[in-house]
Amino acid sequence: MILEIITPEKNVFNGEVTSVKFPGESGEFEVLKNHASIISNLTRGNIRVITITNNIENFKINGGVIEMEKNKIIVLAD
Repeated sequence: MILEIITPEKNVFNGEVTSVKFPGESGEFEVLKNHASIISNLTRGNIRVITITNNIENFKINGGVIEMEKNKIIVLAD
């Protein structure tokens, strides 16, 4: 699955991942390959990314929006 994290300043991450955890308004949630299509608001917190090489990367955000469709995740974050 492909993940793009975009801020107003730059494209923070663009690559293939196996798992992503997001800070949602109702609590943390995880997205895996073949997840149903989703659009959700994000709150302040960390996005935890596990890449296909099993590296873990964390990105601190102040909020944003996620959209996933057909194994492509786009995050617009502050």
